[in-house]
Amino acid sequence: MKYLNIVLVLVLMALSGCENTALVTTSASSTANMTSGPAKISKLHTKPAFELITLGDTGGIKDGNLSAFLLRSVEDENFVALDAGTLVNGIDVALAAYAFTGLTTTPDSNLRANGNVLHNHVKAYLISHGHLDHVGGLLVASPADNSKPIYALKSVNSTMSETYFNWLAWANFTDRGIEPKLNKYKVVDLTPQQQTPIQNTNLTVTAFSLSHPLESTAFVIESNNDMFVYFGDTGPDDVEKQGKLNAIWEYLAQQMKSKVLRGMVIEVSFPNKQPDNLLFGHLTPKWLMQELTRFHAMVENKAQLTNMNIVISHIKYSLKAGENPRATIKRELNEANRLGFTFTLAEQGQSLVF
Repeated sequence: MKYLNIVLVLVLMALSGCENTALVTTSASSTANMTSGPAKISKLHTKPAFELITLGDTGGIKDGNLSAFLLRSVEDENFVALDAGTLVNGIDVALAAYAFTGLTTTPDSNLRANGNVLHNHVKAYLISHGHLDHVGGLLVASPADNSKPIYALKSVNSTMSETYFNWLAWANFTDRGIEPKLNKYKVVDLTPQQQTPIQNTNLTVTAFSLSHPLESTAFVIESNNDMFVYFGDTGPDDVEKQGKLNAIWEYLAQQMKSKVLRGMVIEVSFPNKQPDNLLFGHLTPKWLMQELTRFHAMVENKAQLTNMNIVISHIKYSLKAGENPRATIKRELNEANRLGFTFTLAEQGQSLVF
């Protein structure tokens, strides 16, 4: 089944004029999908715009599989990393799942396959916030990484400099902060709600602040007329009382009058049983559905929402016997999904096209 899905991804990315080309498919196991049967077929688009590869899908506590994704335009072979809780290990898992078969450039013979991806195809990092489950892979890989920019809100970059790249926790591989600066990573402060080109890709990014114990970020990434949204950790507006998600929904609804929202990655850390006072800036299925219902009401073309894929990330691993947070969250989302959204649970090694 894995090889059939890989072939399907390649065929979809090659076709440009065939009606009812699949908007979303996977190269990982079918257990990651919220719906059974074949991948959802879009009636709105004939060609995918983005590829997303999952390097890490959990929000802790299991190291080796922490929040990290690679996103690229299908017109380009250069990825931007969306957080980097797990990096090289995630690339290894994705390589084993044949997630990079869409790349056609000749690999660098001086590098292992994982090094070729990291050096020649990962061109930049977008860091949502400074918690270790979102940056640990970047830190550990930095001695063997090559030069590339790190994009983040100013507060996030300050956390990275002061907490990690400080010659105490880790060497300073950046171009700011404590001397000596090794200048491997160019640190770029993103201005909220201002579009910025992502170096060495054909993507742009617009950052929005999110509510979390540390300031977090949502990234609206664009290629041509297509959009994709990645949410870092966030609490619901009705708990956080800051209206930050509502501001993003309003922006997206306005942009969708002239652009196409192809998909999003958004967190659901806990099942519904988690009390609101113990969310610590995270979502449950109940709260996600409430936010998406608010978004749905703002969007004029409802078909855009039912035809896009919503990837669920950051499900927290449990050490308790008999608990399966993934299965519980999947069931709770399905039970509350009265508006016809398409959900996929992120799975390490998975490749999706949008």
